[in-house]
Amino acid sequence: MSGHFNKGNFKPGGEGLRTRVFQIIFESDTPSAKGFDIALIVMILASVLVVMLDSVAAYHARYADHFYWIEWGFTIVFTLELAVRLYCLERPLQYLRSFYGIVDLIAILPTWLTLLIPGAQSLVIVRILRVLRIFRILRLMEFVGEGQLLLGALRRSTHQVFLFLFTVFMLVTIFAAMIYLIEPAEAGFTSIPKAIYWAIVTLTTVGYGDIVPVTPIGQAISVMVMLTGYSIIAVPTGIFSAEVIRSIRADRYSDEACPGCGHDRHEQRAKYCLRCGTWLDEETPDPRAPAPEASSADDHSSDDPNNET
Repeated sequence: MSGHFNKGNFKPGGEGLRTRVFQIIFESDTPSAKGFDIALIVMILASVLVVMLDSVAAYHARYADHFYWIEWGFTIVFTLELAVRLYCLERPLQYLRSFYGIVDLIAILPTWLTLLIPGAQSLVIVRILRVLRIFRILRLMEFVGEGQLLLGALRRSTHQVFLFLFTVFMLVTIFAAMIYLIEPAEAGFTSIPKAIYWAIVTLTTVGYGDIVPVTPIGQAISVMVMLTGYSIIAVPTGIFSAEVIRSIRADRYSDEACPGCGHDRHEQRAKYCLRCGTWLDEETPDPRAPAPEASSADDHSSDDPNNET
């Protein structure tokens, strides 16, 4: 498993104990850090399993008290873990504003908030808070090195995906308005929002069948919507895939050009140019370069018999 975070973003808050705790929690290149990672992963999965089982009526009726105390045990452990994380960091507020800091808060706040929401009238809110604990599963992204790569690709492709969704929304609205004007209300197209629902279901090729055009023109429009859906459904996948590939290349390859031939497609760990064999690290000397020869003037002066010492 790779390290949780980039050490350039998060730094220990001091020497001694705080540095040792930081290495255990935010790194994974030591046996103690790996053990911490594995234990935390097991606890996250177990806590999510408890939430799932507690949502089953039969299990809740029989083991509600057990689930209650187990959940409080997980909450206390995760609360202490978050406190230790903040203790060992130089800038704890920066962590709380990060993605995983927010997830950590979501993982523990619902259980603590149930203490502040008593009364039968609050059962619905309590249920929502209990379900929010399922978001602990997001913390598993913290232990996957590729998770950072995927999140970065999602952030960089946000504008393209938003433009795609906006285009799809315009198409859906146009098709919905057309089908609303053509189809009778008896077919289920009682309003434009209802027609938009039909257009989205048809465009995504889901086809529930609860609303179906009955006129020939409406059926022809349905064919156009379905074909349009097949033609554009792969667009967001392509956008995201391109960003992932770009992230992989950026992580693997260096942008620095070779000082000899100008080629800039070298792996990060490459020492010599794959085209001309030039030493790439300009800050350090080439260990294979021949030693500089002594100057000819020094040789002649040493051989001159008139040379006085």
